[in-house]
Amino acid sequence: MEYKFYGAQSADCKPILDSNNKESLLFDKIKNPRHLYDLLSEIWSADTCAPRLRKNWTAENKTLGQCSITAFLVQDIFGGKVFGILRPGGNYHCYNVVGDCVFDLTSEQFGNEKLCYENNPEQFREVHFAKKEKHLRYEVLKAALLQVLK
Repeated sequence: MEYKFYGAQSADCKPILDSNNKESLLFDKIKNPRHLYDLLSEIWSADTCAPRLRKNWTAENKTLGQCSITAFLVQDIFGGKVFGILRPGGNYHCYNVVGDCVFDLTSEQFGNEKLCYENNPEQFREVHFAKKEKHLRYEVLKAALLQVLK
């Protein structure tokens, strides 16, 4: 399969394992970020899309409005840091950096627009999840992924 998300070719990190964490043990079934993308492609929906973008969400543009909840879920699975690209209107588009791997599972929502993945500020879940609806969408996405992995 040809992957079109940013960094797909070099996204070869492995899940971090914590034998005391049941979720971590399930995450071990995920081979790499490309495999996670395949799994999430069946889960992303209008319900997990950011409310301000929901009316534009389609199955053809499944990554629309999914960036922060996806990036923090990726961080749960692979570790690393979440960074954000400042967008017009003041919002940040989130992506992941794990070791030398820089990848953005939700970059396809921007079509052919080229985003800059350098020198962006780190993003923190405490800030993003201060919005209750965003934290709830993250929990829905995570629960759906865990269900698929069981």
